[in-house]
Amino acid sequence: VRAQGDTYQVVADVSQFEPPDIVVTTFNCHVAIQAEKVAEDGTVRDTFTHKCQLPEDTDPLSVSCTLTEAGTLVITVRRR
Repeated sequence: VRAQGDTYQVVADVSQFEPPDIVVTTFNCHVAIQAEKVAEDGTVRDTFTHKCQLPEDTDPLSVSCTLTEAGTLVITVRRR
């Protein structure tokens, strides 16, 4: 988690996954990123999991995500 002006950002490289494979959830000042690549036969080929705690001065309703063309997921949360 890094401070960027009036926001905090969490950055993750998820370039090996397609956008529908990526799920971002927030709970109790935590952000969780989960991604799973499933083969055509239903077996899981690759997974990614990252959890981090956000600073206490974040606004939990302001979480937003952007996925760049290079496959970098940027999660932005406003500071109170």
